[in-house]
Amino acid sequence: MSHTHHIAFGAFWVSAALIVAAMVYVIEWLRVRRLDRESVGGWHAASFALGLLFIWVATASPLAVLDHAMLTAHMVQHLLLMTLAPPLILLGVPVKPPMHGRLQTIGRPLRSGPMQKIGRVLTYPALCWFAAAGTLVVWHIPSMFVLGLRSEMWHGIQQASFLAAGLLFWWPVIQPRPTVSKWPESSVLLYLFLATLPCDILSGFLVFCDRVVYPVFLSSSPQSFGLSALEDQQRAGALMWTCITVVYLIAAAIVAVRLLLPRRMEERSMLQFESERIAARMDPQGMEAV
Repeated sequence: MSHTHHIAFGAFWVSAALIVAAMVYVIEWLRVRRLDRESVGGWHAASFALGLLFIWVATASPLAVLDHAMLTAHMVQHLLLMTLAPPLILLGVPVKPPMHGRLQTIGRPLRSGPMQKIGRVLTYPALCWFAAAGTLVVWHIPSMFVLGLRSEMWHGIQQASFLAAGLLFWWPVIQPRPTVSKWPESSVLLYLFLATLPCDILSGFLVFCDRVVYPVFLSSSPQSFGLSALEDQQRAGALMWTCITVVYLIAAAIVAVRLLLPRRMEERSMLQFESERIAARMDPQGMEAV
């Protein structure tokens, strides 16, 4: 009952914060839309709203109670906060927000030299990769995992770190604020491939291990859901393995298309230019002009 009470209390404040964030976003989205319709579209708002919904499902819905009883529920939370919600939130950011009024006042300190340097360091691809991998590994060490289950404060820190690490990880991939980078765009494909390795190792270990890695689920067991603790662990690992693979594969495919599209357009332009030159040479009037 105490845990349920804490969850309900935290869910109220999380829901309130997400509603406020959604309202502020809608107000600014409408204002930016009036000033520059090309900067934002309806899909920006839809993406941001879906990202907030995923955060709510992970932290304030009944799923937040189940994560103390089932490893599968915890894994769904982890995937929502670290893999699905962050890219949707970043995709909802306008490409070129007009800096007027409140945004200009708020954004002025963020555009200062020191803050821009801090931003470049925090969004450095190597740091983003290690932040995500480190967060994943640390919180799935059995002692740290149990700490997050038994302490409401550490549980909140765990969820916040999942979301923060997810935002950092997806920043170099989505690049909501494109900047001049020393890294070639094609390196994003390697970045995504390497990111699957720690996830594959952890999920493979959970799937193929013949013992329960987190004994805490033996007492709060998911048997009421028709699963043993070991079966719950195997399903959690399989869910992580599948979801991470599919999401990263989709992201890599989009990046690859984005890289190849300019080359295709350039090749088409060259072919069109060559065909026009050949047609001009074969045209008698064109020959006379020459």
